[in-house]
Amino acid sequence: MLKLCGFHISNYFNKARIAMLEKGLQFELDPSCKPSQAEDFLARTPMGKVPFIEVDGEHLVESQVICEYLEDTYPQKPLYPRDPLARARVRELITIMELHVELVARRLYGQVFFGQPVSDEVKQSVEKDLLKGLRAFRNRAKFDPYVAGAELTYADCAAFVHLPLVTLATKLAYGKDFLDAMPQVKPYLKMIGERPAFKTVNDDRKAAQAAMKK
Repeated sequence: MLKLCGFHISNYFNKARIAMLEKGLQFELDPSCKPSQAEDFLARTPMGKVPFIEVDGEHLVESQVICEYLEDTYPQKPLYPRDPLARARVRELITIMELHVELVARRLYGQVFFGQPVSDEVKQSVEKDLLKGLRAFRNRAKFDPYVAGAELTYADCAAFVHLPLVTLATKLAYGKDFLDAMPQVKPYLKMIGERPAFKTVNDDRKAAQAAMKK
């Protein structure tokens, strides 16, 4: 039995969980794992990060690596297109969203979510890099109706968990949503958010956030 480990507020944990639910997999869930540098935790996830999966006594880390493993092991309900170029385009979109958009916006999270100071220099650097990443995303995103085209893919699992964070971070840091330049984003997120897998994960995220405020 697969076990997915992480916590409900982690966007990368939620990305992997949505993919597992969309593929109809049976798996255990451990939502109590948070990043740690404790020795026993590093034995399971060598960077001390989440998410990771446990399978046959082994541990596998990094959300995209997990998704690739799922696709190779459980191909019955694919989340990649069959055509090699179309598959590469999905991976390309994921890389753009994660490397050039979400991880750039993440440099603001300490300030906007946890009250840590961020210098004007950092904010200017993030804005410059983020606008480049969003330009690339706009160039590749299809919204037809899914982000990579006609089929639901791993790119949708990524978009659903990453793009709202970019919206929130830019609103709080700059007073404007950098994704407003792409009017397709909000109706797209609403549309996929109505799918059972996406809704389940989002509801659990909201409940976990509410519990943190008590």
